[in-house]
Amino acid sequence: MSARILVVDDVIPNVKILEAKLSVEYYDVIAAYNGPDALEIAFETPPDLILLDVMMPQMDGFEVCRRLKKDARTAHIPVIMVTALSEATDRVQGLEAGADDFLTKPVDDDALFARVKSLLRLKMMMDEFRLREETSSDLGVINTSEDKEETTVRARILVIDDNEFSARQMKEVYAEAYDITMESDMEEAQVLLRGGDYDLVVVSLDSAQYDPLRLCSRIRTFEETRQLPILTLVDEVDKDKLMKGLEIGINDYVMRPIDTNELIVRTKTQVLRKQYQDRLRHNYHRSMELAVTDSLTGLYNRRYMKNHLDALLQRANMDYKPVSVLIMDIDYFKNVNDSYGHDVGDDVIKGFASRIGKSVRGVDLACRYGGEEFVVVMPDTDLAVASSVSERLRRQIADQTFKDAKGTYELAITCSIGVTVSREQEDSDSLLKRADEALYAAKRDGRNRVVVNSASVAA
Repeated sequence: MSARILVVDDVIPNVKILEAKLSVEYYDVIAAYNGPDALEIAFETPPDLILLDVMMPQMDGFEVCRRLKKDARTAHIPVIMVTALSEATDRVQGLEAGADDFLTKPVDDDALFARVKSLLRLKMMMDEFRLREETSSDLGVINTSEDKEETTVRARILVIDDNEFSARQMKEVYAEAYDITMESDMEEAQVLLRGGDYDLVVVSLDSAQYDPLRLCSRIRTFEETRQLPILTLVDEVDKDKLMKGLEIGINDYVMRPIDTNELIVRTKTQVLRKQYQDRLRHNYHRSMELAVTDSLTGLYNRRYMKNHLDALLQRANMDYKPVSVLIMDIDYFKNVNDSYGHDVGDDVIKGFASRIGKSVRGVDLACRYGGEEFVVVMPDTDLAVASSVSERLRRQIADQTFKDAKGTYELAITCSIGVTVSREQEDSDSLLKRADEALYAAKRDGRNRVVVNSASVAA
């Protein structure tokens, strides 16, 4: 996962050490040596993540973080404070300023990369939802100005802990502000999670009755709970378990012995983020119900795709991240309509669209381009990956026959696919044209094949 990371520290060797560690993992690192310079960089070219020192002259890290979180341009950038301060009161102050996490100097490499990867995954997902919301707003489908700021009103929390003393302590902390459910059995907890609309799940990593990491993994596996924030309670001796949990996808943690103020702040942060995420998802689904989908297939329509692609390319031109495009066409589709009628043709188009939807990632955008043509837009994806996805999709189409809604006919269908990737400072018309040229070559060369626009690899 490539990303631009801003490292902020007034001590040059500290910056160089972090820069070296991150560069080895192929992150693009930029540096600032004081708070004002960090803010200027972040406002002009927002990074994907900020590693921020606390103790700096002119402006400390707490103030920098507060200003970042108050500005709409940078409010959603994850901030990890890197500091020699280790007291719970310092962490609480940072969290209240808007920091997403803390790392204590000297920085442990495993902890660093676990937190960076976890927060970048979350930001990528949230960025995609925000971008789709902006696209819908630009089209006039939804009015985001009508949305009001969300508040934490009786959010629902499930606490999974088989230690009676710890569970009682958690209940006392949460009882006043939240609707709290306590559960000590892992199997029962999974039933509750899949059937309940919770805003946060708190999992103790110290359990004699069940494997808490297995539970966290299952929470991330179930469709109903995949986006549910996970806050874990961790003993100091269980740091290896915590690192594994961060890789699995837990969102945050509190070390034991638990500092009540830190627990309250971290809980509030996760609940507010969940509510914000729910609002984005609600607006996304609301917009899809209106004028941005194709009525036959349920995929995005051409107009929405064009606006979304324009926005992606603007972002890609700033971040230098590739955007790949696939254009595909059902081979000899006119023969299907002529031989079996338009109702069967519509069933084939719906089945084709369904297979596309199942074959692409959640961050990709699939649309019906017109007639029997379809487009898939793949953000932050190079030509090799896009080509591989195209070939897999082509085989899936060719290897499985299509049936009409009544089950009367069973048809062998193939498709041709053209693939290309964006150049720097390219607009959507040029990108789509090159993908279309590749599609034309695939059809000219015999159909049922993928053709890559090789000229696209040259900037």
